[in-house]
Amino acid sequence: MAGQSLLSAMGGVLVVFLIAPLLGLVTATSFGDFVAGLRHPLVWPALRLSLITTSASLLFVVVFGTPLSWTLARANGRFIRAVEVLTNLPAVIPPAVAGIALLLAFGRRGLLAGWLYPRGWSVAFTTLAVIMAEIFISAPFFVQAATSAFRRLDGNCLVVARTLGASPLRIFFRIGLPMATPSLLAGAAMSWARALGEFGATLMFAGNFTGKTQTLPLAIYTALESNLCAAQALSLLLVVVAFAVLLFVRVVLARTTADEMREY
Repeated sequence: MAGQSLLSAMGGVLVVFLIAPLLGLVTATSFGDFVAGLRHPLVWPALRLSLITTSASLLFVVVFGTPLSWTLARANGRFIRAVEVLTNLPAVIPPAVAGIALLLAFGRRGLLAGWLYPRGWSVAFTTLAVIMAEIFISAPFFVQAATSAFRRLDGNCLVVARTLGASPLRIFFRIGLPMATPSLLAGAAMSWARALGEFGATLMFAGNFTGKTQTLPLAIYTALESNLCAAQALSLLLVVVAFAVLLFVRVVLARTTADEMREY
C-alpha cells in the first residue's frame, strides 16, 4: 500500500504540473476580458484564415492520406516500412526545422524551384504556404491513425471478398472504409487540431501577415506584444477547441472498442 501511495503521489506531481498552466489561463481570463479580447482587430481575420486553411489541409490529408494508409497497412517489405517511417517523421521534427525544410523544397531558390516557378514566382509567404505547412505537420497524425485502423481489420473478410471476385477498389470502398470509419474520423480530428495549432513551420515558411498568413497561433504571438486580453482570449479559445477534439476522439474510440467487444 505504501508503494502504491508513493507511485500515486509521484504521478500526481505530473498531473498538477500539466493542469496548473491551464488553470492559470482560465482563472486569469474573466468573461469580460474574453469578450473584449475577441473584439481585437487581429482576431477575426486570423480565425477566418485558420478555418479556411485547416479545412483545406484536412481535405488534402484525408483524400490522399487514406489511400496511402491502406497501402501501408496491406503491403509488406522494407520499402513500405521505410515509406511509413518517412511519412511519420514530420510529427517528431521541430516545427522550425519543418519550416526551413519547406523553404528549401518549395521556396524561390528551393529544390523544386526550377520546375515549379519558371518565372521566379514562389509559393512561400502566401496563403497556400500556410496550407502546405499545415499539411506537412498534421498529415502524420491522420496517416498513423488510419494505418492502425486498416491493420486491425478482419483479414478473413478481405479474403472472402477477394475469393468472391471483388476488385481491390471495391474492397477498399465497400469493406475497408466502412469498417475503419470511426478511427478515420478520430485521426482526422487529431490532424485538424494539429493543423489549427501549427505555429513554427507556418511562421518560417509563410510569414506573419495579417489576413494573408496570420493564423490563430500567430495572432496570439502578435497580440502578446500589445494586447494581453486578445492573446488570452485566443489562447482560451484554442484550449476549448483542443478539449472538444480530444473529447470527440475519446468518445469515438470508446464506441469503437465497445462495438469490437460485442462482436467477440
